[in-house]
Amino acid sequence: MSETRLGHMRATAHPLRLQMLSLLTNQALSAADVARELDITHANASYHLRTLADAGLLVVAGEEKIRGGVAKRYQHPWNETKMVGVDAPAEDYAGYVGAMAGELIRRYGDQRRPGTLVDAELWVTPEVWRQVRDLVIDASKLIHAQAQPPRTEGTMHVNLTAAAFVMEDEA
Repeated sequence: MSETRLGHMRATAHPLRLQMLSLLTNQALSAADVARELDITHANASYHLRTLADAGLLVVAGEEKIRGGVAKRYQHPWNETKMVGVDAPAEDYAGYVGAMAGELIRRYGDQRRPGTLVDAELWVTPEVWRQVRDLVIDASKLIHAQAQPPRTEGTMHVNLTAAAFVMEDEA
């Protein structure tokens, strides 16, 4: 696995950072904006934003002058970042998967409308597997490409969490 991809997984192995990546999809916000939206301190937001930026998961999309200082505005270039790959051993994903599972529990606990939950550990043909994997990838691209700023009129707060992978055969 490339050091870049491993660095991405390590950087996202924190539930707050996963929230930040979602928040910064298709919009640029300052640390103060992120802190207000996530109800955390400015210092905490700044720390996690720097960690994500250092890992190459955020870009500085602009700067603004605020009370004599300069505030960076960060954005998540989701379509330019390969978050996970198929070539890494499971232990390399442990932190990321743990953060993702924790976020799923938090998000589902906040769920107020019907959605869909699916869990499947099945045997299928390689052709069916490729089709399912491609549909999950397409769904991810669609929801990311259409992301709007929080509370934009006419939008709804939704969650898409997916993990699709080939299981190792047990001996």
